[in-house]
Amino acid sequence: MDRRGGFQGGFGSVNTGSFDNHTSVNHAERWPSSTRNQGAGPRRIGSGLRRITIDWDKPWIPVTKLGRLVKDGRVATIEEIYYKSIPILEYQIVDLLVPNLKEQVLKILPVQKEVRSGLRTRFRAFVAIGDKNGHVGLGMQCAKRVSTAIRLAIYRAKTAVVPVRRAYWHTGHGLPHTIPCKFPLFKEDLRP
Repeated sequence: MDRRGGFQGGFGSVNTGSFDNHTSVNHAERWPSSTRNQGAGPRRIGSGLRRITIDWDKPWIPVTKLGRLVKDGRVATIEEIYYKSIPILEYQIVDLLVPNLKEQVLKILPVQKEVRSGLRTRFRAFVAIGDKNGHVGLGMQCAKRVSTAIRLAIYRAKTAVVPVRRAYWHTGHGLPHTIPCKFPLFKEDLRP
C-alpha cells in the first residue's frame, strides 16, 4: 500500500505496469527521496506561474497576433484596438502606440503571510499610468522586493489601459471636466 491516491502511473510505463513490476522494482528506485512529496506520488517540479524575465538588450519579439500587427504597423492607434475589443496582453504594444505615458506609484503596502518558519513579508505596489489625453491604467502587483513590485505593477497597468470618455471635448454640450454617466432612471453629468 505504498502508492495511495489513485492511479498515477500512466499507461505503458515501465515502473508501474503490473503487480509483477511492483514487487520487483525497489521503492527507492521508483521515487527518489528528492522528488517524494509526503506519500502523494512524485512532486511536480516547476509547476506554477512562469516568472517574467526582462532582458533590456534584446529587441521585442511579439508573441500574440495583436503584437505582430502592431510591430508591422498595421495597427496605428490604440483606438483601433478598443474599437475591436481585443485584449492587450503585451505591455510593449502600449509602449509603441502611446509613447508619452506617465507613471505614478500610488501606494506600497507590506503584506504578510504566516508560514511554518514565521512571517513572510512581501510588498504590494499600486501604480497608475496615463497620458493626460484620455488613456488611464491601474496596476497592482506583489513581490519580494519593492522595485520588482513597482516594475511589474507598471507592466500590468500598461496592459490595463482603458479610454476615458469625456463629455466636453469634441461636442457642444456639457461643461468642462464633466463625465457623462447613466443612473437607472435619468442621465446626469458628474462634476468634480
